[in-house]
Amino acid sequence: MIHLSAAVRQNLLSLQGTADLMSKTQNRLATGLKVNSALDNPNSFFTASALNNRASDLSGLLDDMGQGVQTLKAADDGIQAITKLVEAAKGKANQALQSNKIEDRRRFAQEYNDLLTQIEDLAKDAGYKGKNLLAGAGNDLSVIFNEDGTSSITIDAVDYTDTSGALGLADLTVGTSGTLSIAESDLEGGDEAGDTLTVTVGGSNVATIDYGAGTTAEDVITALNAIDGVEASTDGTTISITSAAGDIVIDDTDTTADLATQTGSGYVEGTFDTDTSISASLDTLSTALSTLRSQASTFGTNLTVVENRQNFTKRLINTLEEGAGKLTLADTNEEGANLLALQTRQQLASTSLSFASQADQAVLRLFG
Repeated sequence: MIHLSAAVRQNLLSLQGTADLMSKTQNRLATGLKVNSALDNPNSFFTASALNNRASDLSGLLDDMGQGVQTLKAADDGIQAITKLVEAAKGKANQALQSNKIEDRRRFAQEYNDLLTQIEDLAKDAGYKGKNLLAGAGNDLSVIFNEDGTSSITIDAVDYTDTSGALGLADLTVGTSGTLSIAESDLEGGDEAGDTLTVTVGGSNVATIDYGAGTTAEDVITALNAIDGVEASTDGTTISITSAAGDIVIDDTDTTADLATQTGSGYVEGTFDTDTSISASLDTLSTALSTLRSQASTFGTNLTVVENRQNFTKRLINTLEEGAGKLTLADTNEEGANLLALQTRQQLASTSLSFASQADQAVLRLFG
């Protein structure tokens, strides 16, 4: 066993204590933490761990909130685009109302139906990462706001992939003109002096055509083309007639050389054929626009809620991490000053130990 003098032992212990403190200070400077484990400070360590764990859980939820925001934005973009298409469809209905030609009205009706198809396709494409708030069942969006799931919001999806559903916009009946074919030989074989042809469209008498002796097929065709909504042409053998406002019926008034009653077929009334039905469509379109604007407002409110919770969560995470830092983070300025002081103490302790050792060596000189 080696025996040390009291002075040497005291200086040695002081030097060892200083080295231990320097090691801790250097570790704090290296890690930036004053509490690296439960051994340093159990209370601060476990409290900070709980705060950091909650902050981590909320960070995961923050990502989900961000995706929820994007899903809502995609749906809102879809509604804005659908609204423009519905307004365009309303424009087609107004154009039809201003036109007196059934052919034009039917063209507008077909364009109206094409717009409804585009609305349905657009609604189907308004999804984000597999979730589409405009595609109905199975697309409700749930956003969780806290780590135990007790705070959340559920956003109900609507179905605009079928315009006849939530929007009440069914496809229009475009309408079909009635047709009639008459052999030229039959037409020219029935004319006689003083005879006339009575032309009826949709049950209403629309014209009387001279059908006297010598009347030609060309004469009848010219007279038919002068009737609004009726078109006639010939290939030299057969006269083809179309009537936009109803099935056409042609008969002669004199039965001596009778032209058998000629009755057309195939007429289907279009939705835009009458002012009344166009006005009804305009009312339906106005209701659809109100529905879209109301839904856009609902999604806007939901978006505000989610964005607000997203911002709140960001601030809360920062607060939690800041609180944990106050318990565990080292003050690098203070620790730097401590290290400088400890280095000075170490130098002084080394000098003191040297002096104590020299005092012990003086004994050797007695035997010199």
